Amino acid sequence: MNESPSSDTSAGESPSDFADKASAGIGSTILVQSRREPFEYGLLPIPKLIFTDGMVTLSPLKEKLLRIPSSHPRRVDAAGLSDALQISPADAGLVLDILVSVLPSEPEDLTTVDVRDLVLFLYIQSYKRLVPKTHKDSLAVADVWPSTSVFDGYLSVLTPLQLKRCSSRRSMPSPADEEAHQLSYLSKHIVNIVTLLADSVEGDGDESLVLTLDSFQHLGLLIQFTDNGHEGVPLSQAIPFFENSDANMSVVSVSASKVLDWLLQCISTSLEHIAAADKSPTIETGIGGINEVDATMVEASTNKAKLQLQGLPGGYFGLSQTVVEGISKASVVKQASDTMGHLLKVLNCHDSMIYILAPLSYATVYGCSDATIVIGAVGKAVRVEHCERVQIITAAKRICIVNCRECFFFLGINRTPLILGDNHKLHVAPFNTFYPQLEEHLSQVGVNANINRWNEPLVLGTVDPHDSLSHPAGASDVQSESAACLDPDQFTNFLIPKWFGAKLAEGTSCNPFPLPEAYAATQKRSNVVLNEIQEAIKNLQLDVRKKRDIASALHIHFKDWLYASGNIRQLYCLQGD
Repeated sequence: MNESPSSDTSAGESPSDFADKASAGIGSTILVQSRREPFEYGLLPIPKLIFTDGMVTLSPLKEKLLRIPSSHPRRVDAAGLSDALQISPADAGLVLDILVSVLPSEPEDLTTVDVRDLVLFLYIQSYKRLVPKTHKDSLAVADVWPSTSVFDGYLSVLTPLQLKRCSSRRSMPSPADEEAHQLSYLSKHIVNIVTLLADSVEGDGDESLVLTLDSFQHLGLLIQFTDNGHEGVPLSQAIPFFENSDANMSVVSVSASKVLDWLLQCISTSLEHIAAADKSPTIETGIGGINEVDATMVEASTNKAKLQLQGLPGGYFGLSQTVVEGISKASVVKQASDTMGHLLKVLNCHDSMIYILAPLSYATVYGCSDATIVIGAVGKAVRVEHCERVQIITAAKRICIVNCRECFFFLGINRTPLILGDNHKLHVAPFNTFYPQLEEHLSQVGVNANINRWNEPLVLGTVDPHDSLSHPAGASDVQSESAACLDPDQFTNFLIPKWFGAKLAEGTSCNPFPLPEAYAATQKRSNVVLNEIQEAIKNLQLDVRKKRDIASALHIHFKDWLYASGNIRQLYCLQGD
């Protein structure tokens, strides 16, 4: 780039003045936190994306990508990435698609990505790598979290049924633990990250690298700022070097070393804040950590069936999210008015019915067993991990399935479903339900009901048969297992109860995703058989006593089925409304 002044001359202050102001005021208002989206939904088990040497590979790669002729400066398409990394065009397209899904805001041009976003995305691919059991390097081990989720690591070596029997949650990593680890990771690697974003200019030592506001804002892929944890602060307003900047300041550059010092201090202050908050009394909205709920049902319209984390103690955890956790033998329903933010987590729920009838950006289902979980409309990605005998029904743009067993997925999905890790006996099928607001929610999050790639699962990575903790980036030699398509004869529609009766506005009246011919034919045959049975019973020439006996027998068998299947709980929920 062309060398430009390293200060905001219009403000009449030097970068050192800004640094002094930063040192004086950083702890009082501005805190930094990691963006969980790229760490939770953006890691791919493609070996050529795992750069353990970081800067040695990525710095030359950045320069190579910038030299590719393009009509869009500093942007690269799938063909350019495929050539630069020597990966298949399909893998390159997948990389771009996943990167777009975890950006802070979706770009207008979905066929290209900014090179600076791409190199940061590639840099963090090594975050979730597996350390060999015989590894003796304590520093290397300390840099590796067992996984990127608060519920991985400790929990991923357990099955959902083992999780169900866990009596103490104190030994599990807390959201603060996860936040602290991600920030610690960023702190350790922030020198490389800032260097990848910086431009070289003439100068000596640290002064030879500078950052413009435009380059600095690409850190928004990995971090975000809050004002005392309560309000999001744009990156351009958070850092004092570019405070009150405008379009004319996009070319103003600041010494990368000064920006780095500011970021390190900001991260250090934020880590101290997390540590202090984690020691203070817990403040929660609703009832958190519900374990072994023995009640037959949990009221659908109250906070009893949900945990909503608005913030860690002290208000630090700025990302609002809806968490349904520890539900056992109960039915839970949430509509749009019951959800917080754009993130959903369904964690450690067992033998339950969970309905999330709301538009969302991201959703995670973790550690559940023997449950049916309906997630209405997800515009970015769904991740289902470490689940057993769970039925997932969702309409989403993307889904990733990791380390699951004997699960059924009824999908309305716009992108190829990804299957990672150690999976067994998975089945996929077309989307099979609806609720009145579904089409409205699909429109809100950008899911196209005319595109459904449910039957095109893509298996990525391999698993290590000698290690109980499967991991996409670990050394392994066994191909992951794919999913089979459900036999059309076993396909049925799933009916969502009208929980609030007349309160629900009329809208979607049938499944908005067209069924494949074989599945549609099965539904038609089932409807014909049902109509024939109803007509046959109706036309029976029986006296009143025999009709009463038949009705009584049907009611008894239906009641037995309700109790045997656990669906009696849903009737209790309906009666409660």
